[in-house]
Amino acid sequence: MTGAGRRPTMSIMTTEDGRRAGTGPGEIADDGSAVEFYAALPPDVPSAALVHTAIPAGTTVLELGAGTGRVTRPLLDFGHPVTAVDGSAAMLARIEGARTVCSPIQELDLPDRFGCVLLMSFLVNYGDRDALLATCRRHVRPDGVVIVQRDTDGRWLDGAPREWERDGVRYRKAHVERPEPGIVVATMEYRIGERRWTHTFTTRRLGDEDLPAVLEAAGLRLDGFLDDDGAWFTARPL
Repeated sequence: MTGAGRRPTMSIMTTEDGRRAGTGPGEIADDGSAVEFYAALPPDVPSAALVHTAIPAGTTVLELGAGTGRVTRPLLDFGHPVTAVDGSAAMLARIEGARTVCSPIQELDLPDRFGCVLLMSFLVNYGDRDALLATCRRHVRPDGVVIVQRDTDGRWLDGAPREWERDGVRYRKAHVERPEPGIVVATMEYRIGERRWTHTFTTRRLGDEDLPAVLEAAGLRLDGFLDDDGAWFTARPL
């Protein structure tokens, strides 16, 4: 409850087939992400540090799917000029100190080229993979690098945790189904105090064996991995 016994405004975003993609207080972006939820999370310094160590000092960064700037802010602190792109103007309004561009990632066509193009948050598993990677290739300098974070199989195994807490947020896998091999449809529940959000999404597997062909189709080649489980990988222009 907020104020004098008032409930927070509840937003609901639905998919084309009528399933709820996102619910909860505050504005819900087109992909079902809750603006107020992501704005309440602390900066993601570990992810920004991983990117920072993989690129030269002062490298320009194009951050695709920047959201409310959880990685943008620490990247700026590390000394990288950042252009933050997101399809939600409400998300971008929370970012300070960076150039922001409101656009669907797939349609982005800036005149600039960047030393690093960053595609995080498992977007390569959730969206139009070919179009997303084409945007990365279109905007990376010939001597630059594309850094991608992909979803890993282990997160959705039957034995994986269904509930956990981190940074004051309670996470719960409310629903998981596998309609066909390599596809997971999941609903996540997030709670901060009395506030509750849900997000339903589909993740499509991108295995090690898929990477060479998928990247080559976008004009990229696999360069290496940044972590032990291979969730973060780098690619360079062909």
